[in-house]
Amino acid sequence: MMLSRTADHLFWMARYTERAENTARMLDVLIQNALMPQSPRAAEQGWRALLGISELEHAFDEEYPALTQRDVIDFMVRDPNNPSSIASCLKAARENARAVRGTLTTEVWETANTTWIEMQQHMKGELLKQNPGQFFEWVKYRSHLSRGVTLGTMLQDEAVNFMRLGTFLERADNTARILDVKFLAAAQNSEAIDPDPQREFYYWAALLRSVSAFEVYRKVYRDVITPARVAELLILQPNMPRSLLACMSGVVANLNDVGNKLSRETERFAGQLHAKLAFASIDDILEQGLHDYLTEFLSCINELGNRLSSNFLVPLETEAEAAA
Repeated sequence: MMLSRTADHLFWMARYTERAENTARMLDVLIQNALMPQSPRAAEQGWRALLGISELEHAFDEEYPALTQRDVIDFMVRDPNNPSSIASCLKAARENARAVRGTLTTEVWETANTTWIEMQQHMKGELLKQNPGQFFEWVKYRSHLSRGVTLGTMLQDEAVNFMRLGTFLERADNTARILDVKFLAAAQNSEAIDPDPQREFYYWAALLRSVSAFEVYRKVYRDVITPARVAELLILQPNMPRSLLACMSGVVANLNDVGNKLSRETERFAGQLHAKLAFASIDDILEQGLHDYLTEFLSCINELGNRLSSNFLVPLETEAEAAA
């Protein structure tokens, strides 16, 4: 059985890498949306919705006197005081990888280390300011590379199981947040749902591209892009790699591989969440309200993460005591 501290580092290395990628994806959607004509209030509400759904609105307001696109991007990309910024996530991923260097293949370690070195160079350069889209593509590429190297070079044992658990859990969380940004903004501001069908098409197309799902949508539906179908694809489509159902399938499969006597209730909890998605219909979800549904899902994902920590990883209170 793998030591809990080793499992903890592997789990969080994967989670932080995935979180950096998904933060880049969320920012990319809003930057593309900001290029479309809209009122200043609607634009501000979109950026504030991003902070709200990421549970970072209070932290941002404490540090910045006013909300601007430039400051939100700076806060979400490079701010060392934001533990969920892309720079903070990639640094944490590298530090967790360094702590279990002996468990990783050389290729996996060098990928994590090189990503952090290149990130520092980007922070000193002008790429983020001059071409944010290209920078976000770089973040996504490094995350893809990390996963590919892991699956292509690591022994497929418990180490990979814990890394995959971290990846799928974080991806489920972030896919729900990416989808909810639009609907949270809509709940706060009636202008966020624009009656202009052309504008709406470009927004949903940008969202689909941000999760690498534009071509997938065309293949599955072969029709115009509608919010309901986007939600169905990203929540209930089992063959869509970033859908909530696909992520939970990955969580359940890897949890079954590492399960022990302590984790039976956690496995049952994960199985129930998976079954709820597997047998859901998009009509029922929309009738409940998509924002309410995603909020409930995010709460369940947080609970599942806490249960995994309790069963397998270093408990948070132990880490706090060790630092004291």
